[in-house]
Amino acid sequence: MDKLTMILALLISTFVMAQSEKEKLPYYEIPNQPESYTAGTVAARMVDGLGFRYYWATEGLRHEDLVYKPSESGRSSAETIDHLLGLSNFILSSVSEQGERTKQTELTFESKRKQTLLNLKKVSDILRTMDDVSKFDNDRFPFWNILNGPIADALWHCGQVVMLRRASGNPFNSKVSVFSGKLKE
Repeated sequence: MDKLTMILALLISTFVMAQSEKEKLPYYEIPNQPESYTAGTVAARMVDGLGFRYYWATEGLRHEDLVYKPSESGRSSAETIDHLLGLSNFILSSVSEQGERTKQTELTFESKRKQTLLNLKKVSDILRTMDDVSKFDNDRFPFWNILNGPIADALWHCGQVVMLRRASGNPFNSKVSVFSGKLKE
């Protein structure tokens, strides 16, 4: 009996430790503000705001939230999340050689969420070190287009996920403060 108790205790403690060591995703809170204003720190802060909104828009989504569609011609939350992952890949590849080209349909929702958050964190980290973001201009488009294109589009779609989750009966966490970038006490 003592052996069985010890094995059970070992299994339970292993499970508990594995859960506590679970990888923490970025953007539970928005990072501390940069010490100075540069083109890079301002652009990075925009991406941080997007990451924070995405984290909380997608936190706790259920299967019924992911498949919910307001109309036949509308996107489901899952389809919107696929689009957000694609936007994060595009933004990352626009500022680095690190853009992921994963077949999105092969990933679980949790994997898509994680990859999107990690992509946004990488983008922010890259931008934060830059004084001059014109380095990211290329022969197809200037960096300006990244701001008003995929970054603004991703912010728009985070709002859609929030609206869709409300419509499917799973409202956005009311303790989230997008102004402060933290949870309200």
